[in-house]
Amino acid sequence: MIRTVDLRGKALTKAGYNAELPRAALDVAQAMALVEPILHRVKTGGESELIKLAQEFDGVTPASIRVPQQALDSALASLDPAIRAALELSIERVRKVHNDQVRADRTTNVVDGGTVTEKWIPVDRVGLYVPGGRAVYPSSVVMNVVPAQIAKVSSIAVASPPQKEFAGLPHPTILATCALLGVTEVFAVGGAQAIAMFAYGVEGLCEKSDLVTGPGNIYVAAAKRALRGVIGIDSEAGPTEIAILADSSARASDVAADLISQAEHDVIAAAILVTDSIDLANKVESELKIQVGKTKHKERITSALSGVQSAIVLVDDMKQGIDVVNAYAAEHLEIQTKNSREDAAQIRNAGAVFIGRFSPVSLGDYSAGSNHVLPTGGCACHSSGLSVQTFLRGLHFIEYGEKAFTDLVPTVVTLANSEDLPAHGQAMTIRLENS
Repeated sequence: MIRTVDLRGKALTKAGYNAELPRAALDVAQAMALVEPILHRVKTGGESELIKLAQEFDGVTPASIRVPQQALDSALASLDPAIRAALELSIERVRKVHNDQVRADRTTNVVDGGTVTEKWIPVDRVGLYVPGGRAVYPSSVVMNVVPAQIAKVSSIAVASPPQKEFAGLPHPTILATCALLGVTEVFAVGGAQAIAMFAYGVEGLCEKSDLVTGPGNIYVAAAKRALRGVIGIDSEAGPTEIAILADSSARASDVAADLISQAEHDVIAAAILVTDSIDLANKVESELKIQVGKTKHKERITSALSGVQSAIVLVDDMKQGIDVVNAYAAEHLEIQTKNSREDAAQIRNAGAVFIGRFSPVSLGDYSAGSNHVLPTGGCACHSSGLSVQTFLRGLHFIEYGEKAFTDLVPTVVTLANSEDLPAHGQAMTIRLENS
């Protein structure tokens, strides 16, 4: 069901380990060629074009692209009380964690009479994308909306694909979660066309956004790449990944369940166990065969686990295991070892790190308080997950008085001349002539 990669006795570079652990093949460049006509249609068309695209790609004709407020209110009123309570608890915890991410403005007195103040200012408008393919993701509404609200973004819009079974509206749980969070601007648009709508705006329907965030399929990623620069983006999210670093102290049933939990997302989801225990590896493989057969989505899970992107990786010891997972830079990394905290302290590259038996990825997906919109495809070696900071920009405000300015004139003139930009120096000295 899952292949084995034996790295014992190999001391490889970061690139070497990555070559041994291939991910699902995603040709975003090819997808960009496919979405280009869609982006053009949205840019040059109006709401009627978005409705045509919904007919083509979602098999449904929405009555309108913008979701009426009545539909949002009705979805919230009809929401299962148990689901509402669970969402409210998750929202509370996500808010608690993300409130602590807010940065204070800071003024630095560079010299007497010369200050630089850094202020953190939210973008004016964001478009938040919530996928709606094989599963329903109200949790993604929470993970996108809450940090944007804490950042004090003044204009927030959400897009999610129209659903046949709900008369062309997004899934009612998505709508209810938007209503619960006070989001009133919601659109029944999916895929690349949703990203284009946010990037270009649609007259009379949707104002252009400054930033687009949220996960999606390869076509969403392709649209983000194609439109980057027209809009800001959080990342090009790829298939979900879980890596588990475990030694002989880990329970095979736990490890197998956690691998399965992420394989449940998609046939190209990646599930990797890195261990120095052959006994654990064998037991996990046996557990997978037992547990997968009992799952609702066993065909999808089997495809993911048997794909080239998933593996049980054997290492000599935890030191090598840590090197392997740092090289892999998984979206989700679990540490299930005897010294889980100490081992976790050595992790440099991961979207999020889950420490110990009672911190599975599922906790972070919903209610730990952390954000589940995380870098994939090895991007965790240079990028962070979604946060309040995603929606803020640091602006410097510079203010120098006359004396502080005068003292610095020779330095600026010297540097300007060294770069053969004498007009820069003249902009300094002219103030001395006119004082």
